[in-house]
Amino acid sequence: MPPAPAFAAKLNAQIANEFAAHQQYVACAVYYDSEALPQLAGFFYRQALEERDHAMMMVQFLLDTDGEVTIPGVEAPRARFEDVIGPIALALEQERRVSEQINALAATARGEGDFTSEQFVQWFIREQIEEVATMSNLLRVAERSRADQADIEDFIAREHGDPGGQDPTAPRAAGSR
Repeated sequence: MPPAPAFAAKLNAQIANEFAAHQQYVACAVYYDSEALPQLAGFFYRQALEERDHAMMMVQFLLDTDGEVTIPGVEAPRARFEDVIGPIALALEQERRVSEQINALAATARGEGDFTSEQFVQWFIREQIEEVATMSNLLRVAERSRADQADIEDFIAREHGDPGGQDPTAPRAAGSR
């Protein structure tokens, strides 16, 4: 049974939001690469891939449920930053905004009585709690260590260096087998 039309429309819009987040994180990573901050660059490249995977999970859900999939274009990301704090602050804003968008998806599914779609969104709600916490902590560390960027690099290497395995509860992404 296809998702409720209102949910499918919002999920297609969210696919665009996830691809935009992917692009923004690539831009952040490139900024850090250009500043010779390889731990921060690697962290943001990994975040970019995660956002892309989120979009592809949403695509796969629509495919699996006979929903219509649209792949909209995205605006160019912000690529210039004044300092090492800028991309992290932007990332936290972005994750908070995505949390609101995901919650709106869940509310739409519930309002439409589309329990399959509501269940699908639950994984993303949990994911967003983790994403906001990660960016909030990173921003606190970066602000505290603004004068010594090596401390930020050490924090990333220590706390986020090994991304570990994939979450076995995560929805399958389109194109993965």
